[in-house]
Amino acid sequence: MQNSYVTTRDGVEIFYKDWGPKDAPVILFHHGWPLSADDWDAQMLYFLGQGFRVVAHDRRGHGRSSQVWDGHDMDHYADDVAAVVAHLDLHDVVHVGHSTGGGEVAHYIARHGEERVAKAVLIAAVPPLMVKTDANPGGLPKSVFDDMQAQLAANRAQFYYDVPAGPFYGYNRDGAKPSQGIIMNWWRQGMMGSTKAHYDGIVAFSQTDFTDDLRKITVPVLVMHGDDDQIVPYDNSGPLSAKLVRNGTLKTYPGFPHGMPTTEAETINADLLAFIRR
Repeated sequence: MQNSYVTTRDGVEIFYKDWGPKDAPVILFHHGWPLSADDWDAQMLYFLGQGFRVVAHDRRGHGRSSQVWDGHDMDHYADDVAAVVAHLDLHDVVHVGHSTGGGEVAHYIARHGEERVAKAVLIAAVPPLMVKTDANPGGLPKSVFDDMQAQLAANRAQFYYDVPAGPFYGYNRDGAKPSQGIIMNWWRQGMMGSTKAHYDGIVAFSQTDFTDDLRKITVPVLVMHGDDDQIVPYDNSGPLSAKLVRNGTLKTYPGFPHGMPTTEAETINADLLAFIRR
């Protein structure tokens, strides 16, 4: 196993994990806001055990990557992914993105092309566009994201407890059985990162329109979304993304929350494996 850094063209150090045989098929995981590569623990171990090479990076300003003050936008995120891919000389990669990471996957493929890409998976992902506009009437009001920034600025530590303890994993639903370990692991990952990166990241994931990015993607795409997602509402995301890509498959999970790769790992991993091996 190897943990390392790659330095981007603008001098940012991006932390990545690269586990498994160098000649094995590659899966690259893209984490959600405001987390890190650690959020893929349940997937990294599983797919390593299935004979894959698994790679995951910390987005700039997140986790163990440089806490730079600028570049917290989808163009830089996509270019940072390209730097990791080039540094490791990865080919025929399956890109798996959760939440903001799903937007990163779409933008990376559209911006850098499909030459090194085999397939893509968008899990509870932010595309096509989260914020409500005249062209996107089903989106969430901008005030929702303004409020997130206000809570982050006022008391990030409390905000980063309330999100996983409540809507992220559906722990605010009747009958839910919250895992304190999962909640604190989310908090730990969030607090490792830069408050400036996370503040700007809210704009990046909510206001970036990925419609044209999705239309450019021709490789097979699996869109996985829970219909009880309280962070990225189902109706305005998963079904629309699956239609916009040329070769998309939508898989809907009744009752699953936004953080389903963690709380429903057994189901998600099995479906991911079936899609990758197809």
